[in-house]
Amino acid sequence: MTTAVKQAERAFPLSLICLTIGAFAIGMTEFLVMGLLPNVADDLHVTISQAGQIITGYALGVAIGAPVLTMLTHSQPKKRLLVLLMGIFIIGNALSMIAPTYPLLVGARVLTALAHGTFLGVGSLIATYLVAPERRGSAVSIVLAGLTIANIIGVPIGTFIGQHFGWRSSFGVITVLGVLSLIGIARFIPVIPQEKTASLAQEVRSVLKPQVLLTLLFGLFGCASLFSLFTYISPVLQTISGFKESSVTWILVIFGVGVTVGNIIGGRLADWKPLPYLTVNYAALAIILAVLTVMLSNPILGVVTIFIWGIAAFAIMPGIQLRTMTLAGDAPMLTATANHSALNIGNAFGAYAGGVSITMFGLESLTWLAASLAAIGLIGVVLSRLLDAKVNARKVQQATR
Repeated sequence: MTTAVKQAERAFPLSLICLTIGAFAIGMTEFLVMGLLPNVADDLHVTISQAGQIITGYALGVAIGAPVLTMLTHSQPKKRLLVLLMGIFIIGNALSMIAPTYPLLVGARVLTALAHGTFLGVGSLIATYLVAPERRGSAVSIVLAGLTIANIIGVPIGTFIGQHFGWRSSFGVITVLGVLSLIGIARFIPVIPQEKTASLAQEVRSVLKPQVLLTLLFGLFGCASLFSLFTYISPVLQTISGFKESSVTWILVIFGVGVTVGNIIGGRLADWKPLPYLTVNYAALAIILAVLTVMLSNPILGVVTIFIWGIAAFAIMPGIQLRTMTLAGDAPMLTATANHSALNIGNAFGAYAGGVSITMFGLESLTWLAASLAAIGLIGVVLSRLLDAKVNARKVQQATR
């Protein structure tokens, strides 16, 4: 083990927290705008629908921009790349804070989104170097915990600040968080020397491996399952469960706690055996969502089930991230960022599918749609296990010849 890695292990809590703060800021900037759309629309004199394109532009920036940016910067040392990405993130949010017009705000949001997937991918990759091999899944889950904690704490606080002091002040808070993360990364993340930098061709070949593509696909359906219901959770809770609008915020906090718990559990299980636990996790997720169909009619049971759903929905994330990076071998960077692109495509597809389902079958159909998408993801996991078994059997045959 190199001296840099040994030093990193001693700095494990603080160095990893710097990455988590960055992920926390990213989680805030992604989801905060949803609660401030009326404020943004009113200030920039656009409709709510037009303001919603700010969210669409960000999602496209993540899905398309992350792989492109990764390919352009793949030869950069990982610590330097993290500093560059957080610099882009800070500039994008600072420009969002001062943007005088709607087009400039959309442009600033797209710029910010370029750092999103690449930062999380490279950050997750660096996290695995900061710990012993048997703790890699937990390290990845700690980085991704920044996203989940942002939904519990960051987004509600940021929304409160934006509603009382103007939406631009919320972007100011995120900019400050980005600066803190940047300082921490520059100071505490060690330079981890690589024996050989993978070429762009190797990175692309790693992404195109059948098992990697299959993992990206069932990860996509996992996120589609989540967002097909979560996007419309407020009207579902109010219409089906009978909750008042003021109660929905607290239920979302409960869901966010479940999400954080699930992320931690998923990290521990990813350190065990990723595919076996993902198989059980996807099966459990599909069953929980099907059960939620019945439980939503009872407010108490509905909230309990939503909490359990949050655990199951996010327990899959660390395993998917770790598996894609492991499958990529010596060229994991593009694969790590492509994973976040696939997950964001899943988010967009799930939200779109949910909207179509509401139009055709009503709000009651969303839980069945979410369960079906999780079941499709389960099929992908099972196929991946079968491919693994086939490859292992071939290796045994070759070894015995």
